[in-house]
Formats: sequence, C-alpha cells, structure tokens
Amino acid sequence: MKPVPATLAFAVACSAVGTYAAMDVFMKALSIQSGAYGAVLWRSVAGVAISGAIFLARRGRWPARAALRLHLLRGATAGISVLFFFWGLARIPMAKGVALTFLAPLIALFLAAGMLGERLRRAAVWGSLVASAGVLVIALGEIETGASTDSVLGALAVFVASIFYAVSLIFLRRQAQAADPIEVTLFTGLVMGGMLLPAAPWLAGLPEATQMPSVIAAAVLGTVSSIGFAWAYSHAEAQVLAPVEYTAFAWAALFGWAAFGEVVTAFTVGGTALIVLGCLMAVRRAAGPAPQSEAGA
Repeated sequence: MKPVPATLAFAVACSAVGTYAAMDVFMKALSIQSGAYGAVLWRSVAGVAISGAIFLARRGRWPARAALRLHLLRGATAGISVLFFFWGLARIPMAKGVALTFLAPLIALFLAAGMLGERLRRAAVWGSLVASAGVLVIALGEIETGASTDSVLGALAVFVASIFYAVSLIFLRRQAQAADPIEVTLFTGLVMGGMLLPAAPWLAGLPEATQMPSVIAAAVLGTVSSIGFAWAYSHAEAQVLAPVEYTAFAWAALFGWAAFGEVVTAFTVGGTALIVLGCLMAVRRAAGPAPQSEAGA
C-alpha cells in the first residue's frame, strides 16, 4: 500500500465526520418519528443496496476468511453502537450526544496500544487530554441547565454507544487494512442489517412513503462517510485519526441549530475551542507518512 501523508488521511477523516453529522440530522428525525431500531435497520438496508451495487459493478470478490471475521466483529460492535446512539440522540440535543461520544476516541487511543501494538505518542495523549477538558466544559454547561429523566437515559445510552464505538474503531483499523473501502462499507452494513432484521416484525415497521427520502439520504451520507473513514484508517494509525472525532461537535452544533433549533451556549463554544486545539496538538507530530503495519504491506 502506497504511503500517504497523515495530514491527508486526517483531512479525509474530518470530511467523513462532517458527512456523518449531516446523516445524524436525518437519523434523529427518523428515530423520533419511528424509533431508533427501525431508523437504523432501514438505513442499513438502503446502504447495503447502494454499496452493494458499487461492489458488484467493480466485480468485487467474496472476502477471505480473515477479512470476513473482521467484518463480523466490526459490524457487530458498530451495529450495537449506532442503535444505542440514535436511541439516545432522539432524547437529547445533537451537540450533547456527540460530546458524550468523545469518550470513544480517548478509549480507542489506549485500545490501539493494547490491541494493535501501536506506540502511544506523547502529542496524541496530550491532545486527547486537552480535548477531554473541552468535553468537561460542555458537561458543566449541561449541569447548569438541569436534565429530565428521559434526557439522563438518553445520555446513558450514548455513553454505552461510545464504548462500543471505541472498540469498532480498533476493528476498523484492522478491517481497513484487510479490505478496500467499498468492501468494508458493504459488509459492515450487511452485518448490522443482519443483526437487526430478525426482530424487525416486532420492533420496526416499514418506513412510510414520506420517510423514504430521509432514509435514502441517510443511507447515501452514511455510505460516503463509511468509505471515507475506511480509506483514512487504511492510511494512518488509529491514534492519529481518533482525535478527529472531536470535530463532530462543531458539526453537530451547527446542524442541531439549523434543523432542530437547538441553542449553542457559551459553554459549547468554549468546549469546542478546547476540542479543536486538542485535535491540532494530537496530529501536529504525525505530519509525515503513516508507518505501514504487516497487515497493510
């Protein structure tokens, strides 16, 4: 695999985060209308149709056993994560929900060292600590405004989602080195949809005709985001890209305000500033080409 600058991989991952945040708008609306289970299921089905068509057009082959195992592990952890996330997001503001997921990159940094054997860079650790301070500022703002029982349950669901998401990030790094981005996107969607489909008759009805544009839009945005993430993670270490998740807060604040009228407070602005600073610190010393692991050779 030809090395590329880590900054390019970082930029692609940033774009993928923004695209995913745009998808969150459609998914939150669908989750409020029909429940998170149905929203995630039908987005997965539509996403598989899109990525599957691309996969077949490129004459993709059935993955090898090792790659298939990674697809199953990533799809399962990502599926659980998104289900908890969108259930919670239907009950709390987008910015707050995304802020809580910032625990995932922090967890992923240390999981990368334990599971992938990556060396923890001092800059990545300090950058994550600064960004986590931004999350604390945002949390302080939420304490000032109080929270309902439904909001607390939503926050807890997103917290659980962040744990599974951290694990999925680690599998994504290995998955992206074993398969191309289209295959990663397709088989992750297949596993997620396969997990949810058996219970669909009881937990998810068919989407209404008026909801289909939102389902398709969410699927397209999710597919583009997934391909971008897979490409970025195939060219840079997990600890380099994990902090990019923090930029999602700025996107969520913007989209939440535009789509749902969610107010951005001074705590939000201050926390976001620290988050962006942490991202810059984390990537500053990784400007050269990312080292290739044995799996990506």
